[in-house]
Amino acid sequence: MSKEELRRVEVLARVRSKHLRIVDASKLLQVSYRQAKRLWGRYREEGAAGLKHRSVGRPSNHAHEMKFRKKVLQLVREKYGGSVGERFGPTLAAEHLSSEDGLKVNAETLRQWMLAEGLWSRQRKGRKHRRRRERREHFGELVQMDGSFHDWLEGRGPEGCLIDMADDATNTTFAQLGEQETIWAVADTLRAWIEQYGVPLALYVDWKNLYKRPATPRELLRGEEPITQFGRMCAKLGIAVIAASSAQAKGRIERMHGTHQDRLVKKLRRKGIVSHEVANVYLRNEYLPEHNRRFARVAARPEDYHRRAPRAAELDRIFRLESERVVSQDWVVRYENRYFQLQPQSHRHALARSKVLVCEGRYGSIVIEYRGQGLRWEEIPAPAKPQGAVENERQRGRLAAVRGKWVPPVDHPWRKAARRAVDQKAARETMAVGASWRL
Repeated sequence: MSKEELRRVEVLARVRSKHLRIVDASKLLQVSYRQAKRLWGRYREEGAAGLKHRSVGRPSNHAHEMKFRKKVLQLVREKYGGSVGERFGPTLAAEHLSSEDGLKVNAETLRQWMLAEGLWSRQRKGRKHRRRRERREHFGELVQMDGSFHDWLEGRGPEGCLIDMADDATNTTFAQLGEQETIWAVADTLRAWIEQYGVPLALYVDWKNLYKRPATPRELLRGEEPITQFGRMCAKLGIAVIAASSAQAKGRIERMHGTHQDRLVKKLRRKGIVSHEVANVYLRNEYLPEHNRRFARVAARPEDYHRRAPRAAELDRIFRLESERVVSQDWVVRYENRYFQLQPQSHRHALARSKVLVCEGRYGSIVIEYRGQGLRWEEIPAPAKPQGAVENERQRGRLAAVRGKWVPPVDHPWRKAARRAVDQKAARETMAVGASWRL
């Protein structure tokens, strides 16, 4: 019997012992007086068993027919089953049964059916206790960004990295699939977010050299803030870059990776997609809109903190690689083993030994700027090396091949430093053991 039915037995027993009236029992049971009289009549005739629900032990009137259940489980077994890493979960399987097969079944009902048939299993993992960081209150206040390496195409195409962005307040997600987590991969994803939603206030990223790097000794001495190419792009947009010290610190984007590695992989398999280009079209047109409709939430505050997106021409000037170079005496700039001959300019500045900015665009376009103004140039072939230098390089190569790998001698300073470190560690361990014996 249920707790409610046991409570009725207790109250009606007090009615039988003349300690309560039926009108008082109706108030205690929170039913009408007429219903209390019905319950009292059943209790008086049948005892406590009469208060049990009449449908106990019977199939529910709203239950699906056995024929429908067998059909659903057969489809799950044939289309959405497989090994632990391949099979669809109850929620995802229920979505596809509705959209592809026209069979509507509640996800929790399907979960119970799959558990009974051995098509699903409860998997609980013990986790270390951590305190959850509160979400930001506004859309665009903080956006998490990270790359997820995975076999997204399951061998049908090249392996790749999904650059994923998720708003901290709303879970709104944007993602693009590429080969590696490169500067252009993350820059393209950030630009696509800006074009769709606007410029966010801050980005939450990994502590990687791609996003943020430690300062060099020279920068520490000068008190300079280290900056990467991506950090410079964000600085021009007014975006603060916050580096997380651990994967747990950005747990929301990490959990989002897990969701994509389950749902997206299976959906790409169903579509038969074999390339990153087609996968990105599917992501933008179908997967991400559906994902955001399902998993996005309303922000705690209605104000949108995104700023207006710059124009396309301005974004082109922001999303580019910038490197400082010194002009040689013959007005030649060297960049990535390429040589650019500067042409006579309209201004009267002497460019020799001056510093210029070499800007490389997304698809390899080169712009050379001096004090914010573009310079005219033409690319020239690399100068030929003198015959003596060529012979010297060949000779060094032959000597290196004969000598093999250089190994430092026993008395080399490198080895002395290593021995000192080993001796110091052994001394510390000996002192620790002695202290423990004294205790």
